[in-house]
Amino acid sequence: MSIKKVYLVRHGQTDFNLQGIIQGSGVDSSLNSTGREQARLFFESYKHVPFDKVYTSVLQRSIQSVQGFIDLGIPHEKHAGLNEICWGHREGTRVTPEEDAYYFDTLQKWQDGDITLRIDGGESPQDVADRQQEFLDMLLSRPEEETVLICMHGRAMRVLLCKLLNYPIQCMDIFEHHNLCLYQLFYTGSMFSVHRHMDIEHLRPMF
Repeated sequence: MSIKKVYLVRHGQTDFNLQGIIQGSGVDSSLNSTGREQARLFFESYKHVPFDKVYTSVLQRSIQSVQGFIDLGIPHEKHAGLNEICWGHREGTRVTPEEDAYYFDTLQKWQDGDITLRIDGGESPQDVADRQQEFLDMLLSRPEEETVLICMHGRAMRVLLCKLLNYPIQCMDIFEHHNLCLYQLFYTGSMFSVHRHMDIEHLRPMF
């Protein structure tokens, strides 16, 4: 029985990450110098892996994070289902607990189980899960792609991990993330299992 190996990474650092500004699907930011170095270190650590396909969101920070693999000639496919959650009117704004109680109250309500609650002008976690289903169906319909690299975004990645591992979406915050962190998952034909959890060993030279 063949095993599908999925290398799931979050994009590298952007200036918005550094400044604590919400990006979401509506802010198409680029990697900063730290993010580009994170991408380089990840590529150097995993360029030996025989990836059959690279999947990214349509946002440039996810594409730039795995550009080294694309430059090797590995087939690349962009999918809007992998885009970050839309944070609505909060996108492009700086958020702190003191300045935006509404934002943090929404996050708490999601954790409490209200996953259909949409942030003002944006998406709910359930909306994200619903649009990810098309991508997941496509991924599982391609058994010939035995080893794939997926680069996406923090909140959306948390939702996808819940879907892959059959966790309730309200549990998404248990999946920690760091810029250019790696989750490695194996799919046996019936279920996914995690073999690496928020692995940042490849970034050690930066610490």
